[in-house]
Amino acid sequence: MNALFLLSSLVAVAATVMVITRRNAVHALLYLVVSLLAAAVIMLLLGAAFVAALEVIIYAGAIMVLFVFVIMMIGSQRVAFPPGAWIGPSVLGAILLGELGWVLARGTPSAAVAVEVGPREVGMALFGPYVLGAEIAALLLLAGLVGAFHLGRRRK
Repeated sequence: MNALFLLSSLVAVAATVMVITRRNAVHALLYLVVSLLAAAVIMLLLGAAFVAALEVIIYAGAIMVLFVFVIMMIGSQRVAFPPGAWIGPSVLGAILLGELGWVLARGTPSAAVAVEVGPREVGMALFGPYVLGAEIAALLLLAGLVGAFHLGRRRK
């Protein structure tokens, strides 16, 4: 289990370094998706399957689609990919996929979880004591979308 955690951590660090060093924003987004998927695999290894599913659905899915729309609205980046642009994210993603297959073939991760947190408890927390944080995050995403719209707007 420690070796799998170390491998996922190395993939996450490598992908994050590639996000920072890429000049093309679309290439950086590919590596960011791999980094978020590596974080989801780490959460799965720690026994938090629900958090891993939320990581994939919310961050690697919805937020990345929002980022792609913002890049397309601003129009400052080429969306075409040269043939070598997929090699790095594909290799890192294949490592994560192999690791995930290994974990699922062996059964559930053997992490000692004191309290199981399900969707109901997460919903109660988000609309209870953390409602202000959830609303602030929603407003920040809305402000980013409005700002991207104004930056990408064509003036006559």
